[in-house]
Amino acid sequence: MNNALNLIGRLLIAALFLPAGLAKLSGFDGTVGYIESVGLPLPAVAAAAALALEILGSVALVVGFQTRIVAAVLAVFTLVASIFFHAFWAAAPEQAFVQQLLFFKNIGVIGGLLVLVSSGAGAWSIDAKKAAQ
Repeated sequence: MNNALNLIGRLLIAALFLPAGLAKLSGFDGTVGYIESVGLPLPAVAAAAALALEILGSVALVVGFQTRIVAAVLAVFTLVASIFFHAFWAAAPEQAFVQQLLFFKNIGVIGGLLVLVSSGAGAWSIDAKKAAQ
């Protein structure tokens, strides 16, 4: 049962990141503009890095490849993105509640990713197949 739950957990976490990465790919200019609007440097590079991380990281989680490393990188990425893009403490009062919800949703996602960092991908993964060789 643990392996099935681990796989389901990896799929559900990937279900958050993969659509976000694909949306960045299809709306690249909008993503660059959004990143630029919060004052981050090199917005085109940041957008390309974010979409690559979200798409490739999702695929890696689904198949269980380098799961601990990918989950750790996604956790750091999610924390940084939350601080810059869901800064409820600096939002206008009419936006603060939604930004706070999004921020703490991401904190929960980070928690799930950290569980993957500590537990690994489980037996139903490329990581387990490689370890068995």
